[in-house]
Amino acid sequence: MRSTAKILPLSALLLLSACTTIPSGPSVTVLPGTGKSFEQFRMDDDACRQYALDRINGVTPNQAANQSGVMSAVTGTVIGAAAGAALGGHEGAGVGAGTGLLVGSLIGSETAQDSGYSTQQRYNASYMQCMYASGHRVPVYGRIIRQPRAASYPPPPPPGMPPPPPPGVSPP
Repeated sequence: MRSTAKILPLSALLLLSACTTIPSGPSVTVLPGTGKSFEQFRMDDDACRQYALDRINGVTPNQAANQSGVMSAVTGTVIGAAAGAALGGHEGAGVGAGTGLLVGSLIGSETAQDSGYSTQQRYNASYMQCMYASGHRVPVYGRIIRQPRAASYPPPPPPGMPPPPPPGVSPP
């Protein structure tokens, strides 16, 4: 009875954390290409969203995160119950299961976030490739490196030499 009272709040916490969602669709801005109508952009957008979803095997980032989080919580519960039973007998199994659920849920939330983020990045990359291939403008990430400009004036003369005449002036 006591172990059920301890596990119930932890289960509620796990269920509440499962309610968070990652938006479906791309998380990057793509603009219509030069000479492309908005209707063409919408048609290409629909086709590229389907292409990107196919590239991640139809598992949305939200589904990937939920699967990863639930599997970690279940694994933690099973390992905790087994360890509790081995160390503390029947009573220890309940405590171990509760502890395993808590630890598994905490670890699961981190792995769920990583799994969802990774899936979203793969989706975005596939979506942008498709939209770029269809002639639309996609974001480009990079760094602008400025090269030092060459001096537009001649270097100073060596010591002991007179300076050269200014441009356009002939010597006397």
